This record gives sequence, C-alpha cells and structure tokens, in this order.
Amino acid sequence: MSDRLVTQALCWRVERRDGVIIALTDHDRDLVVAGEHYRAAPGMTPSAIVRGDGLDADTMEVSGALDGGAFARDDLIAGRWDGARVVIVAVDWSDPARAPVPLGEGRIGEVELGGHGFTAELRGAQARLERPVTEATSPACRATLGDARCRVAMAPRRRFARIVAAAGERLTLDTAEPVAGGYADGMLRWFGGANTGLVGAIEQSAGATVTLRAAPAFAVAAGTLVELTEGCDKRLATCAARFGNVANFRGEPHLPGIDLLTRYPGA
Repeated sequence: MSDRLVTQALCWRVERRDGVIIALTDHDRDLVVAGEHYRAAPGMTPSAIVRGDGLDADTMEVSGALDGGAFARDDLIAGRWDGARVVIVAVDWSDPARAPVPLGEGRIGEVELGGHGFTAELRGAQARLERPVTEATSPACRATLGDARCRVAMAPRRRFARIVAAAGERLTLDTAEPVAGGYADGMLRWFGGANTGLVGAIEQSAGATVTLRAAPAFAVAAGTLVELTEGCDKRLATCAARFGNVANFRGEPHLPGIDLLTRYPGA
C-alpha cells in the first residue's frame, strides 16, 4: 500500500464550453492514461475533495500559477473557463495501465485571481439541487428563444457577418439586421480573432450596428467573422406579431400582480 501512495498522481481533464479540452497532471512528467495524454503541471495544487453521502454539494478547489500556458489571466477574466467540466482521477504513474480511480467530477464555479496565481472552485453534480424547483409566475416569457419549450426554429435566425468597425460595446457589421431590433436580446459568437469561442449578449441593434452589454474581452480587428442570433424581448405582443408563437408563450401577462392587494375603493 505504501508503494502505491508514493507512486500516486492526480490527473484532471478540463473541457471548456467551446469544445477546447486540456488534460493535466500534478506529476513531474507527462503521463498517458487510457490513451489520453496528460501534460505535467506541477504548479497545480488541488485541495482536499469534500464529498458526502447526503445532498450537500461536493466541492473542491484547485490553485495554480498564471502564465501563458493552459490558464492565462486574460482567458480567466474573459470567462473562457467558466462552467468548464472537470473530471479528476488518481493514477499510479509507475503503472499507467492500471485503471484510474475516479475522485470527482464537477464544473468550474467561482474563480479568484491573485498577484501570481488563481484559485478555481469545482462544484459537483449535487450543486444543481440548489436551483429553484419550480418557476415563479411572471408577465414575461420564461422560455429561451428556440429552446424545447419555445419551439421557434432558430436555423433561419442565425446569420454570419463580418466586423467593419468596433468602438467599445458598439460594433458595425457588413450586413444589416433582418428586422428592426432583430438582434436585440440576442447573442453574438466570435468565430475569429482574439475573442474566438467567446459569446456576448446583445443589448440592442439598429441597421448594421449592434451594441453589446459588455465590451469584448480582447481587441477586435476589422474583418473578424461573427455569428449573430436573433433575440426576443419576451413580451406577449412580440411573440404574437413577430414569431406567431403564442401557443408556446411561457408567461402570465394578464395575471394580477401583488399590487392588487394594496388597492382600495376610490384609489
């Protein structure tokens, strides 16, 4: 048993939401486990994994150095690693053919940056139980445009364009929006330049100009390719007039609000 402990190494596989995958180990040499190459990252220091047999969320923290390698400061600030899926296993580096021991799985939550390093929180599957079980009523639609409840076909509502000019949150495109305000409350995905893979929320649009809710994390060059997805302001009138989708509207615009309790005769 002592020999196994001495030859034990931790490996973790990180899969970002944009499809980028990295595999790291705290061993001083690269390892090949189950046919996958794990790059040596001795600067990565995991904390103890807190697991329980109840409904409390499994948690863990990983600390590491900031450099130009796997985890760069700019990428962490830009949110490239937010919500990334992490799988952690223990292996015997003296016998890589031995089956790895699963230790935990979760997604990256809060990330704290320091002067020379970072700390990332990993949240287990039980953390999803902290979300509300039922929805609250609302005058606005609670569905997301194009999801399983909305059912609006999104293929014809996604278009590619190129950036002509950029000034902060404001971007000028080489093509105009399909309808007035069509991209407002929609999404913009970067397919080129330093922002490749990132997604930004669109605040409003007018003609060939879109305004993002936050400026792009990195500088934008003219000619950069982006994908624009139409948005919805979640109002019943918009659902009826623009999408013809009232049957799937997920809101209660005519339900009396809490102010009904404060009314009195003559008010």
